[in-house]
Amino acid sequence: MEYHEAEHRPVEYRIEDLAHHSGATVRTIRAYQDRGLLPRPERRGRANVYGDAHLSRLSQIADLLDRGYTLASIKELLEAWDAGRGLGGVLGLAAEVDGPWTDEKADRMTRAELDAAFGGDPDEAAVADAIALGVLEPVPGRDDEFLVPSPQELAVAVELYAAGVPLSAISGHLRELRGQVEHIAARFLEFTTEHVFARYLDHHPPSEADAAEAAALIRRLRPLAQQSVDAELARAMRLFATRHLQDHLTSGRPVQRTQEPLPVSLPAATMHAVEGLVGRANATAFIAAATEREVQARTLDSLASTHGNNGFIDQIT
Repeated sequence: MEYHEAEHRPVEYRIEDLAHHSGATVRTIRAYQDRGLLPRPERRGRANVYGDAHLSRLSQIADLLDRGYTLASIKELLEAWDAGRGLGGVLGLAAEVDGPWTDEKADRMTRAELDAAFGGDPDEAAVADAIALGVLEPVPGRDDEFLVPSPQELAVAVELYAAGVPLSAISGHLRELRGQVEHIAARFLEFTTEHVFARYLDHHPPSEADAAEAAALIRRLRPLAQQSVDAELARAMRLFATRHLQDHLTSGRPVQRTQEPLPVSLPAATMHAVEGLVGRANATAFIAAATEREVQARTLDSLASTHGNNGFIDQIT
């Protein structure tokens, strides 16, 4: 029950009213109390009474949960807050990490526009695959419209399809590419954490000043991951595309079409280790990416070895 008995008296809530105003359930509020995340209510006779401080705390918890914090981490942050250390820097750091990592803006596309972009023939299986991959997102209440989180990614698919690549092959390529890019992103984060952010995050939670400085660094370093990948991709494409074209022009052999994926047996212990590292959903993509990287590394070694041997022969002849 919410009431105002005097003009300046703080608002008070029964637990049902607090649940209504906060959006949490009564059961959740009691669970937060048991975990020490929420202060105990005051006692008014036989009733428990909550105030605006409880409502504010529930809002903070919800915000941190939305940002991906665990309840244990939230408790640590809130204890620091209660001890007089502000949360502003930590929340600012979280907001910086959660912010957009690209300037690209999402767009919308009708089903008719989508079908037209891919030759005019509706393909329900391909649309379902695109939704599963997150290339398209259904718009609630609009069966004939989709949100396109990355118009650039969809445009690439349109161009590949126009060039003759089947939609199923495009989806398979995207799955493989996504696994490899996620591995690159994880390594970049490990690298920057070790060499840049460790000094700001070595105590939990970080101080207000450290969190603010780390957020400023993220703003500076945000474009570096994409810039480094763009540069390395351009270098690798130049190297492999040239070599690939030379091989086919000089060998006289027809271009071999990509074969269907083949099953490979791996020891159960290996699969469990991979799943523990990247999760079951990403295990296949991780193994494929690791294998491809090894093949590419050996190709580079072979090219370098051949070049080195030719140079040595030239010197002694």
